[in-house]
Amino acid sequence: MRRLLTTLVILLVVLVAGMSALVLLVNPNDFRSYMVKKVEQRSGYQLTLEGDLRWHVWPQLSILAGRMTLTAPGAKAPVVSAENMRLDVKLLPLLSHQLFVKQVMLKNAVIRLTPDSEQQSRTDAPIAPGGSSVESVDTPWKFDIDNLRVADSLLIWQRANNEQINVRDLNLTMQRSGDRQAEMELSSRVNRDQRDLTFNLSADLDLQQFPRQFSTTVNQFNYQLEGVDIPTGGIKGQGSVRAVYQQDPRQLTLNDLMLGVNDSQLKGRADISLGDVPNYVVELSSPHLDMDALSGWRSNAGQGEQPMQAMAGAPVIASAGEEQQKNMQALRDFDARFHLSADQLTYRGMDITRLDLQAENQRGLLAVKTLSGHVAGGDFSLPGSLDARGQKPIIGVQPQLTSVELGTVLKAFALPQVMTGQLTMRGELTGDRLTAQSFEHHWQGSAQLAMSNAQLHGLNIQQLIQQAVARNDSSVRGLDQYQRNTEVRQLGANAKLDNGDITISDLNADSTMLNITGGGKLDMPGKQCDMRLNVRVTGGWQGRSELIEQLQKTPIPLRVYGPWQQLNYQLQVDQVLRKTLQNRAKDALNKWADKNKESREGQDLKKLLDKL
Repeated sequence: MRRLLTTLVILLVVLVAGMSALVLLVNPNDFRSYMVKKVEQRSGYQLTLEGDLRWHVWPQLSILAGRMTLTAPGAKAPVVSAENMRLDVKLLPLLSHQLFVKQVMLKNAVIRLTPDSEQQSRTDAPIAPGGSSVESVDTPWKFDIDNLRVADSLLIWQRANNEQINVRDLNLTMQRSGDRQAEMELSSRVNRDQRDLTFNLSADLDLQQFPRQFSTTVNQFNYQLEGVDIPTGGIKGQGSVRAVYQQDPRQLTLNDLMLGVNDSQLKGRADISLGDVPNYVVELSSPHLDMDALSGWRSNAGQGEQPMQAMAGAPVIASAGEEQQKNMQALRDFDARFHLSADQLTYRGMDITRLDLQAENQRGLLAVKTLSGHVAGGDFSLPGSLDARGQKPIIGVQPQLTSVELGTVLKAFALPQVMTGQLTMRGELTGDRLTAQSFEHHWQGSAQLAMSNAQLHGLNIQQLIQQAVARNDSSVRGLDQYQRNTEVRQLGANAKLDNGDITISDLNADSTMLNITGGGKLDMPGKQCDMRLNVRVTGGWQGRSELIEQLQKTPIPLRVYGPWQQLNYQLQVDQVLRKTLQNRAKDALNKWADKNKESREGQDLKKLLDKL
């Protein structure tokens, strides 16, 4: 045991003596200029090291440097700056004049990806010949880096004149895995507009063609978004992607994109051209998208729509309309083509299948060429356009619905289910914003409507008329028992929307016992209606056949008005019955006058009837 301890002490003394001798004999400042030159040869960037380089031997043999900056050619600001830098080096290679850096450590660094830190090319600069640079054979040092670590740092990202985005608490580790290849781990957080995004990822980097091109494979990406207007619990998920960045022309290609968003999944690809006017081409598909989970929307029976529950935070100053206006104006800054297909999508409680969305943006002129799918037992198509190039956006939509259950749609938008049935519609609408408030106040357009198997809930028109007639004439009556709704087999009408007022014209509806014509108005902001109808009750009568036959042929005026939740009605049955009796009496007198037209009484009666 004593010999072992003695041996260990001797080895320790030799090691300490060797390191001390090496520190005394090798001056780290001897290869300062070489490091600067080598960085410039390999990347074109200018490395600046302020102050003297010095050794640090415990617990790791390292070279400590003062303030450092890394600047692109012609740039006004450095890409990377740090108050100090540590180079962990290997001991033995120093004996043969090889500087093998195991790890470069930067802490509290500032990384700038802004217009000021970008490379600025001189128009009169000479163009270097092609081919790879060859290291000088007279170089006394050999330089290599194995690891890069950036801890607790800040990334400042800005494009053109847009607002800066600060990526804080940046922790980056890069470990070389081959010739100009590396494995990377990154974690950070972004705080903006009272929302906090935290993420971490692991990726493989291929820098063999850097700086002209580099590629990365993100094997694992985890994120969570929390804050104002984000549902309780946040939005989180995982993802992966293969990305290739090209310097000239600047282009980013994303392939094999996989992204989980809470319970939803997306996959696809994207091509992004980063010129003066960025151009985005995005293709995505999904087996299931739950928009309700992402927006926080939920509905309670009998209480209508419930607002999403967001994280507590400071109040947002801008209104929803101002925020949407700002988002629309952002369309002016880029061109794009977007395609999304989803097997199933959940929106406001509705299950939409076979969703297909194709849109194209040209500097603020957005054309939604296709927005179609299957919902509530029918099909829908909502092509349209949005022109955000002027001071006031202009939105146009051409809705087409085929056999869509109206009750499901009304329930989804927290509207009273006054009427249900399969709705078919063709229309053309224009407005200024995509909000319910704007639609109720500022949209215009027209549509042709048709419904089958419709039901008007809370009001049985047949019952109203038959009971009113029975009260005025006991010789007829209606059914012994009624439902609480009006059933219509087929219904057709034209509708015109004008800033919240809907005018219904050419209304025609029929069923086995009813025939209805007429029109009226609906007040969307006030949730009021005023419909004037002419109703013929063609079935369900009991009693005197002559009067029933006359009633089946006679339209009875019916006015339905008042709040949607509490409709009122007005019938003119007594006038109709009085007129019916008058017509019956007139017909009887005409017949008697015709039989006695030769007599003086018959002639006088005929003259009197002609005057009536």
